[in-house]
Amino acid sequence: MKDLGLLLLRVSSAVLMMTHGLPKFQKLIGGNFEFGDPIGIGAAPSLFLAVLGEFVFPILVIIGFKTRWATVPTIITMLVATLIVHGSDPFNVKEKAILFLITFTSILLLGPGKYSLDKK
Repeated sequence: MKDLGLLLLRVSSAVLMMTHGLPKFQKLIGGNFEFGDPIGIGAAPSLFLAVLGEFVFPILVIIGFKTRWATVPTIITMLVATLIVHGSDPFNVKEKAILFLITFTSILLLGPGKYSLDKK
């Protein structure tokens, strides 16, 4: 049962994260690099990193490939969203980023389970 729970946690959270990353991915491949610059590296690099954290690496989490490592970019992205992008916002605005942060940190700590390419 534990492994089914890990599969559900992994797949559902990564799919939900991808719903936020897909528009950014489409923006990136469409050549529109207008984006916030929360950590001062420029809009285009910030967009690229957000796409990695919210779209590319969640695909690896879904299939369970290098799962623990794949959670790290998403965790960093959600830390930036929570502490910088929504830092001064009320809790109900940053709540989603916090939930994603907790979920992907849990996956990092627990691992992918046996229903993954990592099979741990």
